[in-house]
Amino acid sequence: MFKYEYIKIYNEALMSAKFTQHREIIDKYAKKGYRYIGFIPTKTDGYGRFRDIDLIFEIEIKE
Repeated sequence: MFKYEYIKIYNEALMSAKFTQHREIIDKYAKKGYRYIGFIPTKTDGYGRFRDIDLIFEIEIKE
């Protein structure tokens, strides 16, 4: 069985889509034993740029 964690990342730029903190977060969760599996856009602007995304991590749970 797997446990999932979702971490919201906000776009910091006003005129473009630029995410800056994702690498630090991925490294942090990797050290905890989680695996990065992808992202889901949770908010877009009128031009189709991602404004917010959720990073998705998983870890196997032993039962």
